[in-house]
Amino acid sequence: MNAIISASELVSDLAGPNPPVLLDVRWQLSVAKAAGEPPFDGRAEYAAGHIPGAVYVDLDRKLAGPSGDRGRHPLPDVAGFGAAMRRAGVSAATPVIVYDGGQGWAAARGWWLLRWTGHPDVRVLDGGLPSWRGPLETTVPTPAEGDFEPVPGAAGLLDADGAAALSRSGVLLDARAGERYRGEVEPIDRVGGHIPGALSAPTTDNVAPDGRFLPAEELAARFKALGAADDAEVGVYCGSGVSGAHEVLALAVAGIPAALYVGSWSEWSSDPERPVAVGPDPQ
Repeated sequence: MNAIISASELVSDLAGPNPPVLLDVRWQLSVAKAAGEPPFDGRAEYAAGHIPGAVYVDLDRKLAGPSGDRGRHPLPDVAGFGAAMRRAGVSAATPVIVYDGGQGWAAARGWWLLRWTGHPDVRVLDGGLPSWRGPLETTVPTPAEGDFEPVPGAAGLLDADGAAALSRSGVLLDARAGERYRGEVEPIDRVGGHIPGALSAPTTDNVAPDGRFLPAEELAARFKALGAADDAEVGVYCGSGVSGAHEVLALAVAGIPAALYVGSWSEWSSDPERPVAVGPDPQ
């Protein structure tokens, strides 16, 4: 099963006998705003225009639990997540396409959660909404209630101890920007640096300038150079389990299964007892 879909393929699928459910997950972690300018509002952007039939899903409220000791975007309550997906029209036998504003991180978080909870057919629109050349609508759809019942465990999940162990026994990739991995800057979390043994692999290097993923063979070569090949067990983390999901998606495009440490650096660094490595080397 492909993990991504092109805009032209989506047009064809929407006209087919079993059209997919569309989820709009536009979201940004932080945006530099001029004084007095309002913060990013995914719902407002959705209301201004979305792919016809798409249902808006709020990442912070539906695809994550409350921020706290488990990180900024911990796993959501599974029952609540399932209810939100059913309200959006998600059923087990219906394909699901997730898209965002083009960065791909938020869409990947939705993709990963649906895969982790057992949905068999979910893909991300490659390039997000900017890749869509069809019409947009402002009407908010009212889909029929879906029947999706989440069953966690269908995709790999790591906790802090599992990530620490994998950094020694397999390949643990840090999907954040290199300067955060090295500990040169840390704009959000308590301390900068990385999990000892983790390798720097910014997820931004997995896409072309237009936001679309690089070809599968190029991604496979990149990850193979980092040791993610053959029978190696692979895990990914980031700041709070969002951009890391995008790297897991890139690995899936390359044909490499990987687990996600959802708590990521926001959870790891919140505990002063956990070790922190700085600099360019895994250590």
